[in-house]
Amino acid sequence: MTDPTNHIIKEIKPSGIRKFFDLVNQMDDAISLGVGEPDFVTPWKIIDEGIYSLEKGRTYYTSNAGLAELKSEIVKFLDRRYGLRYDDKNEVFVTVGGSEAIDLAMRVLLEPGDEVLVPQPSFVSYVPCAAMAYGIPVPIALRAEDEFKLTPEALEAAITPKTKMLVLPFPNNPTGAIMTRNELAHLVDIIVENDIYVLSDEIYSELTYKERHCSIASFPGMKERTIVINGFSKSHAMTGWRLGYAAGPALIIKQMLKLHQFAIMCAPTNSQYAAVVAMRECDEEVEAMREAYDQRRRFLLYRFREMGLPCFEPFGAFYMFPDIRKFGMTSEEFANRLLQEEKVAVVPGTAFGDCGEGFLRISYAYSLENLKEALDRIEHFIKRLEADA
Repeated sequence: MTDPTNHIIKEIKPSGIRKFFDLVNQMDDAISLGVGEPDFVTPWKIIDEGIYSLEKGRTYYTSNAGLAELKSEIVKFLDRRYGLRYDDKNEVFVTVGGSEAIDLAMRVLLEPGDEVLVPQPSFVSYVPCAAMAYGIPVPIALRAEDEFKLTPEALEAAITPKTKMLVLPFPNNPTGAIMTRNELAHLVDIIVENDIYVLSDEIYSELTYKERHCSIASFPGMKERTIVINGFSKSHAMTGWRLGYAAGPALIIKQMLKLHQFAIMCAPTNSQYAAVVAMRECDEEVEAMREAYDQRRRFLLYRFREMGLPCFEPFGAFYMFPDIRKFGMTSEEFANRLLQEEKVAVVPGTAFGDCGEGFLRISYAYSLENLKEALDRIEHFIKRLEADA
């Protein structure tokens, strides 16, 4: 029998994150710093509402676009937190996590051959989603000396007549980099002049540590060309509830909703009811989690400096991206040896793009106890490498 599978799908590499996650699950006494999942339990108010919705028999389909009550709360949240104003009837809808929204936005906006600018290192889904929508992913290599921010010069150099979309992955996974209001402002004229649409993945928007997140959609001329992607997984520790949302121009949202209607029908009903409470009543819980992450962030920076391991200071998300180039190993080799010799799992930087070579992603979405033990093991590994050099 001939191979009937789609050639584009076959050419997509499996996630480099999952590889190390699977390996660590097979090892006793291993510590994983590789998965970007909050270690906090979903706040009780949210869980309680989810349970209550089941007890009340709310196990039916909702509207394809999501509960009207939830959409209203999302619109209020975007306004009060980021100054973004949307119509809850035509410009917002609820998705199965932020990942579904990314996929839908790519499929709606891209024609075959359209180029998608993807700053890297960045989340593993952007390139495959662009390819599956018959677009052409065009990586933009972000540099450590720029704190992994997208500069106007790098953006302009990547634009061609075929450029249709720019992915803005900030706050960034895996680097923890953010873009300030002033830095975003320098990109706006370039984007507008070249008639580029923006997919702004803001899933970590509530996890910034020095200043409040700024959305590029808040700038004049940008709301009508930006799809804002967000959700509840990171901010409210709701990864398993599978709930996200998209906000953008009504023309684009209408077509995204149509795809969602045929492929998914609607997001989980009890998750939606729980998310209403998350939006209304859980700002204090989100702030408490952010403060805990910030404590861990500062602890890791201190320990890395003690070890002599170079790492720029990240101001968003819950990741560190230390530089291991001085050890003369690839990221994959370093991560494999660290796992086998010290039973600590991290993710090679190359899982997030070729320009991640020489770096590791280390998540601090883990307890301080686990982080302390893991860092002791990493320090032991580094000292042994230095002694053998």
